[in-house]
Amino acid sequence: MKQYVVARPLYSEDAFTDEHEKIHRHHKTLRHHVKQYFTCDLKRAKNAALSLLPFIGWMRIYQLKEWLLSDIVSGVSTGLVAVLQGLAYSLLASLPPWYGLFTAFFPVIIYFFLGTSRHISVGAFPVLSLMVGAVVTRLVPDEGPPVNITGFEGLTSDEQRVMVAASVTFLMGIMQLAMGLLQVGFIVMYLSDTLVSGFTTAAAIHILVSQLKFVLGLVVPGLSGPLSIIYTLEKIFVQIEKTNVCDLVTSILIMVVVFIVKEINDRYKAKLPVPIPIEVIMTVIACGVSYAFNFRVIYKVDVVGRIPVGYESPMAPNMQIFGQTAVEAFPMAIVGFAVAFSVAKVYSVKHDYIIDGNQELIAFGASNIIGAAFKSFAASTALSRSAVQESTGGKTQIAGLLSALIVMVVTLAIGFLLEPLPKSVLGAVVIVNLKGMLMQIREVPYLWRRDRPDCVVWVVTCLASILLGLDLGLAVGLGIELLTVVFRAQFPRCSVLANITGTDIYKDRKDYMSIYEPEGVKIFRIPSPIFFANIDFFRGKLVEAVGFNPLRVLRKRNKALRTIRKLLKKGELQMTSKGLLLTSSGPIEESEDESNMEELDQPTDFKDLPVQVNWNSELPANIQVPRVDVHSLILDFSAVSFLDISALKGLKAALKELIRVEVEVYIVACDEYILEKLHSCKFFDDEVKSSMFFLTLHDAMLHILEKHPVNSENTKVCEKVITTATIHGNQCNGVSSLRSRDKFVHGSEPETKF
Repeated sequence: MKQYVVARPLYSEDAFTDEHEKIHRHHKTLRHHVKQYFTCDLKRAKNAALSLLPFIGWMRIYQLKEWLLSDIVSGVSTGLVAVLQGLAYSLLASLPPWYGLFTAFFPVIIYFFLGTSRHISVGAFPVLSLMVGAVVTRLVPDEGPPVNITGFEGLTSDEQRVMVAASVTFLMGIMQLAMGLLQVGFIVMYLSDTLVSGFTTAAAIHILVSQLKFVLGLVVPGLSGPLSIIYTLEKIFVQIEKTNVCDLVTSILIMVVVFIVKEINDRYKAKLPVPIPIEVIMTVIACGVSYAFNFRVIYKVDVVGRIPVGYESPMAPNMQIFGQTAVEAFPMAIVGFAVAFSVAKVYSVKHDYIIDGNQELIAFGASNIIGAAFKSFAASTALSRSAVQESTGGKTQIAGLLSALIVMVVTLAIGFLLEPLPKSVLGAVVIVNLKGMLMQIREVPYLWRRDRPDCVVWVVTCLASILLGLDLGLAVGLGIELLTVVFRAQFPRCSVLANITGTDIYKDRKDYMSIYEPEGVKIFRIPSPIFFANIDFFRGKLVEAVGFNPLRVLRKRNKALRTIRKLLKKGELQMTSKGLLLTSSGPIEESEDESNMEELDQPTDFKDLPVQVNWNSELPANIQVPRVDVHSLILDFSAVSFLDISALKGLKAALKELIRVEVEVYIVACDEYILEKLHSCKFFDDEVKSSMFFLTLHDAMLHILEKHPVNSENTKVCEKVITTATIHGNQCNGVSSLRSRDKFVHGSEPETKF
């Protein structure tokens, strides 16, 4: 086994600072940061342009011969999938199918110029589409009149729904753009993978239920709000006998074929040049069969119907709808960005380039704002569509631009070919693409075994999103997630450490057999920041670790001194050669005067007594004081990253209580930032001194062993297990108080080898 030997002085923090000069770093002021932020030069202007228009960066390095063909193949494949998914996800948004084609075109064009990811496919995302649909059906329900909104006059139901979808998308885009400009892209960090997994699984269940009406060929009104999924299922099962058999058979056939071919694509993806576009193939076949056998007339199948040629005129958002949908728009903005950023991050790592979260917010914000002006609904990215773009060889967003051109061709020229397509086919395609999200439920047993708080976050987020709706469910999940973080920090796993035999390593005394604990020494470790919420927990655990309550002991001692002074004053207690001797034979009552409790909390004062009381020996007059067997306490602060003001006050109070009962306290491995804060907050005084801070735990332990040598029968054992070092110099005999540490001369530290 490899070994190492280090010979160096024993360091306290003060000694180390005296011996090693620090570099003085000049910290910039807020004024300097503001001035620098608004200063502009040629280099900064160039960097700003490249940051705002990332496509310039990768266009300059575009390898025409190597990348163009791959981008063309990828663009065509992705475009065909985007057309189909655009039509299908429009049904989730409770809009006419052709508006999904707008979502697959306008946001893609804007993202080409502003986005930093080269591989994601921008467009409709099923979870966002469902959230848009919930807003649309709330303001313009299938049954009953719409909400009274100025601007709805003279519009058909579909036109009202398009206005609502476009307005909420516009508001969502404003929120994303504002967050990007304010550089708050870090907000996505608060959505953990566990929370997103539970949320998207619930969304997949909502999507599955919403598509059952198309698969079964039933007329079911769209519902939104808490328990809407229960009410929807109720309406479906009430009329289950009205199921359109043609729709059901078509859907089952589509789902089976698409599922099998997708499995083949996954299993043989290394051998296939491009994945088989089975959704497109089955859609073309379904269109042909539906047209040939006139499904709409003969079998009463609901089909896509007329698809208008061309694009519609731009539309301004409705301000009144902004007020009605602001609560729903914010979670949509967060979810849309979080999903897109997580997918983009996967591909950026795989292909070794950098993405910028704040620029992604700007890109999606602008995409949704401009897209909404042209009546598209919320855009993000779909994992399946992005996988097609990347797996078919896409190198840059040129592939995304070409996919938008394919969508444009369908919109302007050949959209009429999709008119006989049954909506049940679109519903079947949506359902079969939910496999990935639904299979996330397999994470629950793993999380339960590995990390139960994370499992609770997953389950609560999923159930809340299913029962309360996606917007409220996301809020509940985020609240539970933050609570778990707070609880982990508020109730950390504190431990008492011991030395591992023959090393300078200290571990939890409960976990190892071969340990050594010097008599009268306790080592306490707290593995978290100390702040207002956990300072009381910290002090409670500290009392538990040392085995006594120092404040209670201090009060008992001061009460005992009151009694001794009272007996001396009455002459019932006299000083002899053997110490204090009780001369009275009557019962002695302990002083119970607690009129001034503050005096009981002060340090013990022996100045008017003929002797100093040894609290661990038998006291006269049967005075009882709790025994303290600990003479030194080491606090391991290696995992403490910060202290707030409440924690500083609580820590100082705890230290003073221990010092006043003659327990020497040492704090080790303290962060430099915390030390600076302690000095700036006037933490140190006549009792709590900076000399209690040591560089490492082993430094503090060796210092304690020097001041409190082990007894003769344990000396050899101590030398073997606690140090492989030789401690040179004079050793202090007896028990010394904390204040004696100030007599330590920094220039003559004992040399240590370990």
